Amino acid sequence: MQVHLRSARRLCELCCANRGTFIKVGQHLGALDYLLPEEYTSTLKVLHSQAPQSSMQEVRQVIREDLGKELHDLFLSFDDTPLGAASLAQVHKAVLRDGRTVAVKVQHPKVQAQSSKDILLMEVLVLAVKQLFPEFEFMWLVDEAKKNLPLELDFLNEGRNAEKVAQMLQHFDFLKVPRIYWELSTKRVLLMEFVEGGQVNDKDYMERNKIDVDEISRHLGKMYSEMIFVNGFVHCDPHPGNVLVRKHPGTGRAEIILLDHGLYQVLTEAFRLDYCHLWQSLIWTDMEKVKRYSQCLGAGELYPLFACMLTARSWDSVNRGISHAPVTATEDTEIRNNAANYLPQISQLLNHIPRQMLLILKTNDLLRSIEAALGTRASASSFLNMSRCCIRALAEHKKKNTCSFFRRTQISFSEAFSLWQINVYELILRVKGLRLTSWLSTLLCWLFPAPH
Repeated sequence: MQVHLRSARRLCELCCANRGTFIKVGQHLGALDYLLPEEYTSTLKVLHSQAPQSSMQEVRQVIREDLGKELHDLFLSFDDTPLGAASLAQVHKAVLRDGRTVAVKVQHPKVQAQSSKDILLMEVLVLAVKQLFPEFEFMWLVDEAKKNLPLELDFLNEGRNAEKVAQMLQHFDFLKVPRIYWELSTKRVLLMEFVEGGQVNDKDYMERNKIDVDEISRHLGKMYSEMIFVNGFVHCDPHPGNVLVRKHPGTGRAEIILLDHGLYQVLTEAFRLDYCHLWQSLIWTDMEKVKRYSQCLGAGELYPLFACMLTARSWDSVNRGISHAPVTATEDTEIRNNAANYLPQISQLLNHIPRQMLLILKTNDLLRSIEAALGTRASASSFLNMSRCCIRALAEHKKKNTCSFFRRTQISFSEAFSLWQINVYELILRVKGLRLTSWLSTLLCWLFPAPH
């Protein structure tokens, strides 16, 4: 344990010293709870909120080069101390000449030029590790950095992503995506509406502001289920610094503020539908389909390991039903201890599954760490919300691919019936939770069996 902790601290220091791309990779490693010992993940998680800062001189230089004006020409006030610093940029609070309060995201000045050299160096290091330990396959990490880093360094791309997801999820009145001010945005500077809130894992903030933790957890699950299963357009960096909560100043209702839209995964339709089928199979414990759809997603004979990584549950819990048995501290410890034993197989699996799955796994782990902090992890309600989105997504696909009015009506009826069954099943769980008489639960379960 002490060796792990010492090595993790040295790795964290290395990332901070080299900045930019190294911090980004360190953040990614910090999310790999299923792969690395806890000493590494807990140590590297600080990189999400405590990355090195650029000086005000460097900030002024970037704004001058990109916007062609000095700070005092653009802003009435500009806070020298950043609200937060990340691997590629930092954010300052400012007030425009017309009185609007804004958040100004400014890219670190040397990160663009340095990123390609950093990736080349990482590639050399990964190839060296492969020569020493042939069973470890980490080239996927370099491939992901090569693909995603140019997108994250383009703040205009981030602005477009923000507007797209705001439009896509506009029916969720609990979601707030800050507005982009395009007239003062460039590839290295992004101006946004300033919105205040507490980090989503800050239970004390929620208690002080009378925000229901369970409600926030449910909203977060709904939001991500909609992104993954229905739309196939997924915000892939939901660490606590990028997900804030607040009481809406007008309505007083709890609201989630989604920030940092640089990293999104666009899922192909085939992948999204297979992923829907897989989660339906996991939720309703259909082990034959778990095997089939895991293999469709590239897991091969390692499908039990894949199911465990996806759910962060033991194989025994997957077989018993992840929506039936809550996660225990013993099970969490068992999973972490076993991860070290299966490291070569995990490495092999990560190298063979579709690249789309890598960011989804990272997103799952970040969401799970938020749930763990809030004490709301893996509730039956969250699984049922996922199942609703899967049913809707699969029904929509079937309707899109048929020309028959009768067949579309049949699919709509089947969709409505499946959603109704889930509502009834959720009612049963609530009745059980209220400890009403056991004969009533038995009667309802007999009348309305859980859908498969």
